[in-house]
Amino acid sequence: MRSGTFKETYPELIALTDSRLVWFWGAVLAIALAAAPYLVNAYLLSLLTAILITVTGVLGLNILTGYTGLISLGHVGFLVTGAYGYAVVSGRWGLPPLLGFAASGSVAALLSLVVGAPSLRLRGLYLAITTLAFAFIVSHLIIEAAPLTNGARGITVERPSFGGLSFASDQAFAHLCLAIAILTLFGTLNLRRSRIGRAFVAIRDNDIAARAMGVNLHAYKLLAFTTSAFVTGIAGALYGIYLSYVSVEGFPFLLSIEALAILIVGGLGSPLGAILGTIFVTLLPELTRSALAMFGSEAEALFSTGAQELKSILYGVVIILFLRFEPRGLVGIWHDIRRLWVHWPLRF
Repeated sequence: MRSGTFKETYPELIALTDSRLVWFWGAVLAIALAAAPYLVNAYLLSLLTAILITVTGVLGLNILTGYTGLISLGHVGFLVTGAYGYAVVSGRWGLPPLLGFAASGSVAALLSLVVGAPSLRLRGLYLAITTLAFAFIVSHLIIEAAPLTNGARGITVERPSFGGLSFASDQAFAHLCLAIAILTLFGTLNLRRSRIGRAFVAIRDNDIAARAMGVNLHAYKLLAFTTSAFVTGIAGALYGIYLSYVSVEGFPFLLSIEALAILIVGGLGSPLGAILGTIFVTLLPELTRSALAMFGSEAEALFSTGAQELKSILYGVVIILFLRFEPRGLVGIWHDIRRLWVHWPLRF
């Protein structure tokens, strides 16, 4: 009989979960997501695919900001780099899509070394401003490198096919995004349990104490930056395929703000929080549009004409509300509900 969350051994402490019920419901959720593309309409399928791609990118940012405590305002730079890495290798050069995905992550990781090595000696606001400047520099370089990137005209990207499988249909591409999101989720969960992940968390909690314990701050910060950029580059490739056209205009700065909003709303440092935050923030504009539609066509037209501005306002309001009333995010609310259920009726 389960009684609380007491662990007797270290392997139990770092295990993903010791509950068969969690594995059961996780498998049920995976099966439901795999079947969903065949049960929903095209609009809901598009939303589901966007959520899966966003989950992958936010999990990548969570390694840097959630695990290691390094704030990045320019992760959209790695996102667009990954998209162009895939588009150039598979779209322009005609190489296999698997090489395109490898290039998307590798190019983003290499660029993270270029920007990370000199800037990781910075911290806080200075690091955030440095990453922000990096995002603008990358966008400018992509436009100037017209012989390679086709400049401002962008590159058309087709759905991939490899291993005898074609992902040309919307349902098949959603399955590809689901598979990559699940692999990224398990990868980040296992990274958190490893020696490297514990070093990341030690740096986030108290870098002076971590250095006293023998953690090489610069090496681990750079490793966190590179790993995060690699995952984000893969997400950028998926997003470029989702759009079917890769251009700098398709990756606005608002994506970086959206990713940070997701982490804050979901709960910093928690993969579950990244998933919950992604679902909430992605559906928030749609729910707002539906709410405005109740006030007539003029209110709905206001959303259509000023969608980007309204999104920025919504993200700002949501961040302020969560920081003020629930800093732990949605995952904190979920933990409170679960704790209330486990200890019922003794909770009252």
